[in-house]
Amino acid sequence: MTDFPEKSIPGDTLYSHSGATRDAIYAKPQQQVADFTFDERVADVFPDMINRSVPGYASMIHGIGRLTQRFAQANTRLYDLGCSLGAATLAMKQNNPAKDCLIIGIDNSKAMVERCQNHVNAFRGDTPVDIRLADIVTTEYQPASVIVLNFTLQFIPPQQRENLLQRLYHALVPGGILILSEKVQEPDNFSNDLLVDLHHEFKRDNGYSELEISQKRAAIENVMRLNSLDEHMQRLHAVGFTHVQNWFRYYNFTSSFAVK
Repeated sequence: MTDFPEKSIPGDTLYSHSGATRDAIYAKPQQQVADFTFDERVADVFPDMINRSVPGYASMIHGIGRLTQRFAQANTRLYDLGCSLGAATLAMKQNNPAKDCLIIGIDNSKAMVERCQNHVNAFRGDTPVDIRLADIVTTEYQPASVIVLNFTLQFIPPQQRENLLQRLYHALVPGGILILSEKVQEPDNFSNDLLVDLHHEFKRDNGYSELEISQKRAAIENVMRLNSLDEHMQRLHAVGFTHVQNWFRYYNFTSSFAVK
């Protein structure tokens, strides 16, 4: 795997190399579609899956790198929670200007964690990275200046989300930033249906069949509980953040930041 120049933005280059295995998990009819899980099958095709399924993913990863440049502080931790194969982790590693930091990536998928550390190690960067198999809900957090939840909170049970964000708020040092990327569901049915249709069109344009789209939707609907963008904003304010801003949106995929 090719190294990036120092201080470059990796974007989703980790997720776009030519050797990526094509996602065909839902290409054949399934009698009963099981709930989606980040298992070995998903880990094997995740680079292709994320590129073909999430509009604007590379731009969000780019933004995470830029925000890390601005908000990372010396002698703190930088967390990537739900790190999967480490795209956000790499953006932080390549763009952290602060001294004596440690990047900690956490995921509860053994399949993802086993691959992530090797992927991250293949890229240059001055900041050490530690990838851990753990539950972000029960993890004890050390003082941090950057915390990333990149399409992670939506898989946490709704009743646990505010408490988790409260704990992350307390872990952040003054001036620290939390970056929250989420797929959202809007309360206006017309607008929400249109956004969903546009997302499905995006997937068709990227080669997914109607069968794949419908079976993936059935698999994920029981494990991914969506909030509206307003609900996310209100929750971030409620736990104490001073500055809360949505900085990116592409259809129903968003990214926001909250500064302590």
